[in-house]
Amino acid sequence: MIREAILDDASTLHRIQRALSEPNPALLDYALGGAPLVLVSTADGEPAGYALVLFTGDRAYLAELAVAPTRRREGRASRLLTAVLARLDGDGFSALALSVHADNDAARRLYERFEFEPVGREPNYYDDGGDAILMSRPIAGRETD
Repeated sequence: MIREAILDDASTLHRIQRALSEPNPALLDYALGGAPLVLVSTADGEPAGYALVLFTGDRAYLAELAVAPTRRREGRASRLLTAVLARLDGDGFSALALSVHADNDAARRLYERFEFEPVGREPNYYDDGGDAILMSRPIAGRETD
């Protein structure tokens, strides 16, 4: 099941976030405060993954997509991304962008399956010195500038 995050999810989402290579607890706290979109994938009624989306005008940015290590390979990231795209389409957004570590082949394949295309590269973006691949896709066929 996919649903919007609630404040009671905070401690579980922070545990999931720690599995990211560069967790940002302050960003997650900010998002849970209500401004951005946070969708949660649940298993047995508990959060098992989440997508955190920020907004700028009619464009959105997928800041974090995380799944608990014990819940990976269950299609949760795909379902979260599908739900994010449907929500953004319903809310009138034109594009969704993201940054992914150049060495994260699994994540890049996921985003490519969802028709994200590389639009740039940010050298030394990550703390480990790794580059970020900037990717974007239109929402539901809408053209972007």
